[in-house]
Amino acid sequence: MATITKKELIDRISEKTNNKRVVVKRIVQYFLDEIIDELGHDNRLEFRDFGVFESKRRAARVAQNPKTLERVQVPPKRTVKFKVGRLMKMRLSKQDEAPNDRSVAVES
Repeated sequence: MATITKKELIDRISEKTNNKRVVVKRIVQYFLDEIIDELGHDNRLEFRDFGVFESKRRAARVAQNPKTLERVQVPPKRTVKFKVGRLMKMRLSKQDEAPNDRSVAVES
């Protein structure tokens, strides 16, 4: 499994759309900033067929330090939950079903 960075995505989008890299970078960053802002306001973001981002609150709890076995209070915090959309789910399941061997069968 490879790791794709924001820079690599920007380069790909720039090539496919024939836009300058600087313009694409600015648009992608604005998009990501808006997602962060909306989640910060406890809003739900729904992108049809892609998925849904939601901000969730985790309650305070008592955890345990694995080294010392000491009990530790963990304060409440907010996290982000992502639910996969229909199209993404379909594409991912098709990739799981596809054979890893991409060779072409030759008829004799």
